[in-house]
Amino acid sequence: MRHIYTVFGVVCVMSLSCVTRVWAQAKFEPDAEIVKVGDVAFQSQKRFVLGFRNKGDKPMRILKVNPSCACLDVRYPQEAIPAGAHSEVQFTFSAEQLGSFYKDVEILTDASEEPVYMAIQGNVVTEVIDLGEDYPIDLGNVCLQTNYVEFDDVNRGDKPSVEIAVANRERTAYRPVLMHLPPYLSAESVPTDIPGGMTGRIRLTLNSEKLPQLGLNQTSVYLARYVGDKVSDTNEIYVNAVLLPDFSHLTEEQKANAPDLRIETNEIDLGQVGQREKVSQTIVLHNVGKSPLHFRQVQVFNKAVSVSLGNRVLRPGKSTKLKVTIHARYLDKAKSRPRVLLITDDPKHSKEVIHIKVQP
Repeated sequence: MRHIYTVFGVVCVMSLSCVTRVWAQAKFEPDAEIVKVGDVAFQSQKRFVLGFRNKGDKPMRILKVNPSCACLDVRYPQEAIPAGAHSEVQFTFSAEQLGSFYKDVEILTDASEEPVYMAIQGNVVTEVIDLGEDYPIDLGNVCLQTNYVEFDDVNRGDKPSVEIAVANRERTAYRPVLMHLPPYLSAESVPTDIPGGMTGRIRLTLNSEKLPQLGLNQTSVYLARYVGDKVSDTNEIYVNAVLLPDFSHLTEEQKANAPDLRIETNEIDLGQVGQREKVSQTIVLHNVGKSPLHFRQVQVFNKAVSVSLGNRVLRPGKSTKLKVTIHARYLDKAKSRPRVLLITDDPKHSKEVIHIKVQP
């Protein structure tokens, strides 16, 4: 019987090893197999960035790329792409022939013996309308006025709306669709279908009743540029909403005896980061009111900022320190201005923002 157990144990170990070998593999997954890039000026060169992700559980390396024609120059990462990491392939297209085009690239990796294909599709025209000033966010077939939306000073029950202008660079109609909308956001396109070469608007409406917390609520939504589009850094739209506390229930006596927040400064100038990994500054917060002051939320608007607060509750006449730190490695990736948000139970200063000036 002992021999049977031994053999069974060996078989189990071998089986688990086989399973490990089967599942431990890399996988190249493009953000989009075909990217519509709109109009390109005749006899010009234009660069396009196409994203992909290693969806496997081991590092992956691109071995070789084979463009479909000499009009494409392709640059790709030479280093291994870690499991779960996102990276990019750069296409430089030389527009030497008028008319529509479809150009693909065969990509060979060590993740599979089968190649993966990524392509760009568009039109070469004699003249391209420059939308740069009014629509600086270039997504290829469409351009956006902005990819950052903020609903500021929202009270529970409010339903504010914000519009994002959209320019359709295609010759056919385009219907904007936002993916990954949270329960507190709804979206509609005006008009529903934007004609080719025309502009429209995406209207985002916030239902404050469904916001999950006081203070800063952050999310990302993604604009589908075409049917079957996937989420990626390229088509990401950042949405912030700041929900304020409700003091409508307070009596006049309670207001007269409320806490009173005083901040040493609402603006920090950290200068230039230079070669340093991080820079910091400390400011003092005072409670000059008649009741204890509670910091309900201490939040930052992007990950380049971190904070440390001495005390979350301040008795009358007491003070505490707030340390603000900027991390250099995240500065270039930050989409919003570096700020610190304080939400308190002081009716006169329920929301305080500390603005941070900093240079890379």
